[in-house]
Amino acid sequence: MKTIAIAGATGAVGKQMLECLSEQGINANIRLLASARSAGKQIEGYTVEELTPESFKGVDYVLGACENDVTERWMPWAQEAGCVVVDNSSAYRLDEKTPLVVPEINPEDIFKHNGIISNPNCSTIIALMALHDLHDLYHINDVICTTFQAVSGAGVKGISDLERELKDPDAKPEAFAYQIAFNVIPQIGGFDANGITSEEWKMQNEGRKILHAPELNVNCTCVRVPVWRSHSESITVRCEKPVDLDVLREKLANSEGVKLTDDPAHNIYPMPIDTTNQDLVYVGRLRHDPADPTGRTVSLFCAGDQIRKGAASNAVQILKKLIEADEK
Repeated sequence: MKTIAIAGATGAVGKQMLECLSEQGINANIRLLASARSAGKQIEGYTVEELTPESFKGVDYVLGACENDVTERWMPWAQEAGCVVVDNSSAYRLDEKTPLVVPEINPEDIFKHNGIISNPNCSTIIALMALHDLHDLYHINDVICTTFQAVSGAGVKGISDLERELKDPDAKPEAFAYQIAFNVIPQIGGFDANGITSEEWKMQNEGRKILHAPELNVNCTCVRVPVWRSHSESITVRCEKPVDLDVLREKLANSEGVKLTDDPAHNIYPMPIDTTNQDLVYVGRLRHDPADPTGRTVSLFCAGDQIRKGAASNAVQILKKLIEADEK
């Protein structure tokens, strides 16, 4: 039986990874790793161990759910022990030797790894789940996207901020620069000299790598909103060819991991409240841009659970494909 370690097991994504292993029928020895202060805690019957240089001995696969600096510290230990790591941090996403994978889109890249496979950013996963069929049919050149990102994207502290502020409007925020309850904050990540945040660059840089589309252009505005755990995105794309919306709807209706919710006459469209605690990305509000008579510009709205498909479930899907290939 294989042994799987979850590094960062006490965080929101790490806990969800543990749950997803069971949901996706992965039978293995499980080890939970975290900081010294979490050692000894019990999660679903497992005892959390301190993450040390010796932690990865005898481990076959690692699911990483730590911040970049922590990940960069333990990754050499995992590599020395011969583990294959599926990592949710951004530390290795743009490394040329590290595959960046959404299993429904580029599963073939999984097996090009050198011991590390990166999980994309949550908003990138959700957007590309909505867009990759459109790209396959009509080839997307340009994307304009506004994300509405849940507090869970900032981890346990982000969820805690919203909980405390809903009870006490005078509570001091810890995860965010401003109060998030009853508010939206148009900043996720630090700004560069062009006024673009680090989060906003991710969709272009990661999207190019996942779609194998080096010329893809993305203009993204990332907004934090007082929603618990599902991200929503308003996306407009310009394609090389005119888009037949009926063809696109049929493709999306049969797309793995996607649920078409596109019936505005009956007020049916994607919403974060409906996508929470499950793995499908909902896609709807499909329409042409009336300002573009060529029919090449299309807008849509999508939503998906940030902790699940945007992080933990996607990583476990990758791991499952690795294990299945190893067992053949």
